[in-house]
Amino acid sequence: MHTVVRVAGPDLILRPAPVAMVWYEPGRPHEALAAPGVHLSPGEALVEVELATVCGSDVHTVRGDRPAPAPLVLGHEQVGRVVAVGDGAVRADGDPLELGDRVVWSVAVSCGECDRCRRGLSQKCRSLAKYGHERVHRGWELSGGFATHVQLRAGTAVVRVSEELPALVAAPASCATATAVAALDAAAAHVPLAGAPLLVTGGGMIGLSVAAIASQAGAEVVVSDPDASRRVLARRFGARAVDPAATPGDGEHLDTVLAEFAAQGRPELLIAVEASGAAPAVRTAIAALGVGGVAVLVGSVSPGTEVRLDPETVVRRLVTVTGVHNYTPDQLARAVAFLERSWRSTPLDELVGATHALDELDLALAEAATGEHVRVGVAPGRRPLH
Repeated sequence: MHTVVRVAGPDLILRPAPVAMVWYEPGRPHEALAAPGVHLSPGEALVEVELATVCGSDVHTVRGDRPAPAPLVLGHEQVGRVVAVGDGAVRADGDPLELGDRVVWSVAVSCGECDRCRRGLSQKCRSLAKYGHERVHRGWELSGGFATHVQLRAGTAVVRVSEELPALVAAPASCATATAVAALDAAAAHVPLAGAPLLVTGGGMIGLSVAAIASQAGAEVVVSDPDASRRVLARRFGARAVDPAATPGDGEHLDTVLAEFAAQGRPELLIAVEASGAAPAVRTAIAALGVGGVAVLVGSVSPGTEVRLDPETVVRRLVTVTGVHNYTPDQLARAVAFLERSWRSTPLDELVGATHALDELDLALAEAATGEHVRVGVAPGRRPLH
């Protein structure tokens, strides 16, 4: 438990001092950075982190698969409790942010005034800052979720979560769940979800979240993933599961399942959400669509193999290909609403397979890189394992 001492106006000192884990370069262990003093500007707040989860992009960064500024405090999926509030700090719904609120918050910090924000693309704000993605600098040392505290800046969408919602379920809302909502919004702009066959390529956190939300919306969901354990999870989320390595005619081959749908009089495949980032999966997502279908690309957030596209097939099939990156404040709020109504009936808590203390962050990242668990947790309040 940390004690917050207000020294003068917006200046705070915490005892013991907040600690952030700082990443410098691939292969170098994280180092702890203490930040005893915090200056809260108007609209800002300080949150004590209850639990963070390791996103795939965190793993890509520490492996050197994607460029990132350093030194850097990673982590952008987390849940926490407000311990200090600056003047005028509000939640995403416009209500005042209050001490003790249990919250999740957006990965993006947006101005709300530029042309992109006015167009509803606040996640691509002209002056965008992102938690877990910014170089550590004086005044914003607590800028990522792999820390005891995070300083929330004005322009962050903050959403309150219920006390009953398990932290294991709440933490991924700030990236995976909200992105899944955004992906399905992009699909539903072209094809209604109810009754539509929907393919998800990639059974990671985003893909399984898409499957769970889409199944609840009435879609006929098929999840494609080479990992048998992920296919088992997909079935528990209400989806059919297929193996991209299956041979034609096999019961787990995509064509077999789509042929079954056709025999039952269901529509052709009209929605594909690509959540893996793998080039073969991107090709499958686009090629499998029927006339008037839409492919939503979500997983391609790191440099990778280029995908050849035959524009004639896109034109003749009237196919739409669209990309989704991050989400809007409203989509984060709807992600939380989904989790709060679904966590008792859906095994969302089982997606976080291991949790480590903050000082064992490197171990948590290494475990996340194995792919054994859909998510790995980092709990600042947990005692070290050694």
